[in-house]
Amino acid sequence: MKLLRYMKDAAAHIGALQGEAIQRLAARDLTELMTDTAASRATGDLDMLADVELLPPLIPGKILAIGRNYAEHARELGNAAPSEPLVFAVMPSAVIGAGDMIEWEADLTAQVDWEGELAVIIGKTARKVSEANALDFVFGYTVANDVSARDLQSRDKQWTRAKGLDTFCPLGPVVVSADEIPDPQNLRIETRVDGVEKQNGSTADMIFSVSFLIAHLSRAFTLNPGDMILTGTPSGVGKAMNPPEFLGAGSVVSVEIAGIGKLTNSCRVL
Repeated sequence: MKLLRYMKDAAAHIGALQGEAIQRLAARDLTELMTDTAASRATGDLDMLADVELLPPLIPGKILAIGRNYAEHARELGNAAPSEPLVFAVMPSAVIGAGDMIEWEADLTAQVDWEGELAVIIGKTARKVSEANALDFVFGYTVANDVSARDLQSRDKQWTRAKGLDTFCPLGPVVVSADEIPDPQNLRIETRVDGVEKQNGSTADMIFSVSFLIAHLSRAFTLNPGDMILTGTPSGVGKAMNPPEFLGAGSVVSVEIAGIGKLTNSCRVL
């Protein structure tokens, strides 16, 4: 099932995408679908995709992100591949949806970079789960762009501001339920900027798999329904290019993951 969150008639709705039509569901938000079986009931209302405003598919309770989870990406930035997951947090206030603007102030950062990623949505409370059972706790998957201010990342010596600025976590356009993606380690990720391919990788190349990450994180944090894990980006980021390339006013970034969809956002410098 492909699930959308959208605005229609001045109200937010959850719906199941069926071609170009959306079957509206009783749920008021995605987390309600995870915790209340009645919320998956169809209301009988049918909306057309062309007539609605897409919203971020969810605003996660926690966003736990993994750095350098692809060896080639670590190498292109001059870093060694980590021996255990490099974990950091992203602010939920950074989340925007498909079609929304990525924005930043010119006097705050001049090195805004792209990072196409697979995002994992937790559907059941997970605490100290095993790697073997970890995927049982996944509700679904979506596309993410872990936008990064490289100059802030270097200057701050940690990543809170660089990864957490408002609008720096685009998500969507849909969440695909876990039953449609039995193997999250077999998905192609492609990122294009202004139509030019920058990243072309596979989740098969992750150093730490989705199931390992869930097990690892659940030893430190209780993962709740609606929490999200950003699983890292493949090689091809702008900072690693010669010369480095960064996003600017009017840049259009598209991240596409096979079987999930394409997330496209434009950029604006304030």
